[in-house]
Amino acid sequence: MRIAVYPGSFDPMTKGHLDIIERGSKMFDKLVVAILVNSSKTPCFTTLERMEMIEESVKHLDNVQVEHFEGLLVHYMEKNNYKYVLRGLRALADFENEFQMASMNKKLYPEIEVVILMTNIKYSFISSTLIREIIKFGGDLKDMVPELVYKKIDQKYGRVNDEDNSAVK
Repeated sequence: MRIAVYPGSFDPMTKGHLDIIERGSKMFDKLVVAILVNSSKTPCFTTLERMEMIEESVKHLDNVQVEHFEGLLVHYMEKNNYKYVLRGLRALADFENEFQMASMNKKLYPEIEVVILMTNIKYSFISSTLIREIIKFGGDLKDMVPELVYKKIDQKYGRVNDEDNSAVK
């Protein structure tokens, strides 16, 4: 069985993430969306909230499951006997970082293979970092995140008034 891991913080999940998950699920027998828990950062959403949002967003995909891990990706991969990592590449600027991470992971765990998918061009400018910035300043992100994620952001942080682009308090 070919099992791939799609690791990330997914804080929050974007339509770009969902695009990679949907396409990756067609390439592998099983796709594990693995949320990295980084205790040195304060996320917008808890690990449990992110897991629930992703699970709901991918419920139409039978071969996708959501897990979380702490520490090095290679340790998580070895522990679970996973061999494939799925990554998305938005732009050329992402390439150097992805190449460096893939090379280091291969050095630490030689059995690992990294598969990189080019993000759909319509999502190439979207990142979780930018989404968090839009949340912070009350911008409209409805077309950038899955509907459920949009609703969760609205519940937790308030939303943008679509008519005048001012934050609702």
